[in-house]
Parts: sequence; C-alpha cells; structure tokens
Amino acid sequence: MPDSWLMALDWFGVAIFAVTGALVASRKRMDIFGFILLGAATGIGGGSLRDLMLGQLPVFWVQQPASLAICVVVSAATFFLAHIPESRYRALLWLDAAGLSLFCVIGADRALEAGTGGFIAIAMGVMTATFGGVIRDILGGESPLVLRKEVYVTAALLGATAYVGLTALGAASSLAAGAGFALCFIVRALALHYHWSLPVYRARAGRTVEEVEKLGK
Repeated sequence: MPDSWLMALDWFGVAIFAVTGALVASRKRMDIFGFILLGAATGIGGGSLRDLMLGQLPVFWVQQPASLAICVVVSAATFFLAHIPESRYRALLWLDAAGLSLFCVIGADRALEAGTGGFIAIAMGVMTATFGGVIRDILGGESPLVLRKEVYVTAALLGATAYVGLTALGAASSLAAGAGFALCFIVRALALHYHWSLPVYRARAGRTVEEVEKLGK
C-alpha cells in the first residue's frame, strides 16, 4: 500500500480508537489525564505490540510522534465533548467497529511490508485491531470485547483475510484495503444490529459414581 495511503489510514484509525478509549474514561468519570491515558493506550496499543513482534524498533509512534500527538489531542477534546452523544456506549461500539475495520487492514499490510507470509500477516492484522481495545477495557475495568461471545475477532479475521487474499491475487492496494475494511465493518455492524454471537462452551453434568463403576467393569 502506498505510504501516503497507509499513513492517512493509520492516523484516522488511531484517532478513532483514541476516542473509544476516551469514551470509556468518560463512563468511568476519570479526569483529563485518565482520558489521555486510555485514549493513547487504545490508539497505539495494538500497533505497538505488532511492531514489537515483527521486530520493527522503535515502534511506529516513536518514529512518527504525530500518532501519539493525535491520541493526546483527540482524548483531551473528548473530555470536553463526551457529554454530547446521547448514548456514549453505543457511540463507543460503532466507533470501535470502524477502528477495528481500519486496523485489521493496516496491521496486515504492515506485516506484509515486513516480509511475513500471509498467515502471519492475518494474525498481525487481528492483533493490531483488537489489542488496543483489550488494553482499553482492562484499564477501564470492563470485560474485554474479545472475551465476550460477540462477533468481534471474527470480523477482524475476515477483514484481514480479505485484504491479504486480494493482495496475493494481485488486486490494487486500494481495492484490497477497501474490501477488507468493508467486510470487517459490515460483519461487525450486522452483529451489533442483530445481536449475533458465537456459541459458547456449555458445561456438561458429571458422571455419577454408578456410571464410573460401570465403565470400570
């Protein structure tokens, strides 16, 4: 993907995720520094882990401090504007869906640029898209979205797979990126609208003493 495209998408994704982190801080009634902490952790957390695992040091926001500056400015602005949305939790979910869709593509692209194979690129896309949200939810004292039965990681997986697959087939980077973003966002949006969820593990009743004794005979 061209550097200008990648940088624009990256900054936009960082801004969106920073807002989601700041919105969690608003629900927890934190001060402005809490807003900035959660916003920055969400905005750059997933990309930082990706760069560390790919051995690309220093991580992206150290090389390009604009990403950190965006987190600070956006989070501070949210401190004064968070009261505007009628439902901050709904706003959080939809903004998170947009950030998820952007970062699953960006993470996969960064991995491909680093020379990884398609499988690892998909894994890096999912990691980039989800890890910032994990940090946000843990710091905000909430159950991480990735650990709930909602369709969340699945959407990022589909988006990253679409991008990597189309790139391998020789599609234009803008087409591959658009398709990956759209697929992830549509799946996540449908899951939010229709309350889709994956099946969860259900405990089974244990065997009685009589059943165990019969098995031993």
